[in-house]
Amino acid sequence: MAAWRKSRQVGRISRTTLRYAVFMCGAGGVALFSLAFAWIAEIALHWNRQLTSATPWLAFVMLPFGLATLRWLTIRLAPQARGSGIPQVIAAVTLPPAGPAQSVLVSLRQALWKVLLTAGGLLAGASIGREGPSVQVGAAAMLAWGQWCHRRLRFRIGFHPNALIAAGAAGGLAAAFNTPLAGVVFAIEELGRGTAVRWDRLVLSGVLTAGFVSLALFGNNPYFNVRTPILALDDAWGPVLLCALINGLLGGLFAKALIRGVPGMLPARWRGWPTAHPIRVAFVCGLIAAAIGWATDGATFGTGYEQAAGLINGEPVTGVAFGLAKLGATVVSYFAGVPGGIFTPALAIGAGLGENVAHLVGGIGEPRVLALVSMAAFLAAATQAPITASVIVMEMTRSQDLTLFLLAASLLASFLSRQFSPRPFYHQVGHAFRREAVQIERKAAPTAP
Repeated sequence: MAAWRKSRQVGRISRTTLRYAVFMCGAGGVALFSLAFAWIAEIALHWNRQLTSATPWLAFVMLPFGLATLRWLTIRLAPQARGSGIPQVIAAVTLPPAGPAQSVLVSLRQALWKVLLTAGGLLAGASIGREGPSVQVGAAAMLAWGQWCHRRLRFRIGFHPNALIAAGAAGGLAAAFNTPLAGVVFAIEELGRGTAVRWDRLVLSGVLTAGFVSLALFGNNPYFNVRTPILALDDAWGPVLLCALINGLLGGLFAKALIRGVPGMLPARWRGWPTAHPIRVAFVCGLIAAAIGWATDGATFGTGYEQAAGLINGEPVTGVAFGLAKLGATVVSYFAGVPGGIFTPALAIGAGLGENVAHLVGGIGEPRVLALVSMAAFLAAATQAPITASVIVMEMTRSQDLTLFLLAASLLASFLSRQFSPRPFYHQVGHAFRREAVQIERKAAPTAP
């Protein structure tokens, strides 16, 4: 009897170990997928910088025609890949597990197209990021891995689809920013809000594994390299709260504009035109984005990473209106309906607004502190995820000394944003994706005779 119990215990341990091993392998694959995506995106950004620096007027060709072409390709090849990718993941975890509607939103085929189309948008010069798309790509890759193991290797060890999606999505973000802790916080605050995702050790271990694989490959290097430590001074509270107010106001309006879309910006009698002519809308958005980029000497093209990194290192960008210009470029790039996220552009917008506040208050506030605090505040206002915003900025800059400033500004900015956009941007858009996926599922279902 004792021998039988011992063998049963060993079998249970082996089963648990195997379950973890398979799950961790999938999470490691998500990290590699995300890092490959980052490499492709960097090549696209490099080519765009070379082209627009040598021939600035080329942006007026690349952006309108590029965004129109990408919009056409998105409609025909990967309609569920448009936009950030985070709303699709949020919608997926609220749908019946393993159902057709869930698979539509996080399919591996859509994810592969998302990588290529997002890179195309960056090559054209759109003000988009790759981190949001990395979330959808990670979710799709992890779900595909779990389904493959279940089907081919016959591992019937309880891989719940929602757990796979959540671990892949948060792992993709952790690997994209090289921030394992922020990936865990994002999973709990964003993906776990109002969903039935079960946060067990397996899911959180998968998120951390993806982040640690990224750290192992690239070292413990922050996403933003702050060359000189930034000091937190008590007399900075006034400017910090001013940053929170300004970023909360503009971030709320930013989120509201993205939710309403082009139809919401037009008179009632014209609101049907954008839906009927999406390619033309993308072309016009490209023209506007090109004009904004030309007016700022190309500062608004791409993710905005270089500008944000310069501002938190005390290197001001060209022109005092960078923050507002980047906000406008990001809105019109999103309106074009091509794949691309808002994470890094939102950080760049916040950094630019922080520089404006530093000019406004004179020598009262340290410009680098205000740029850093505004990055977290604007991201919190845009997403209404203040804990994620403060942790991700803290971890990606290794600025633990400013954590209290970051958290206070993020909470206040998120509260103010809610007055303009009561429902969080990602969840509002995710609700629309959920309805769309359900409609696709119903149309595909066989009709009764």
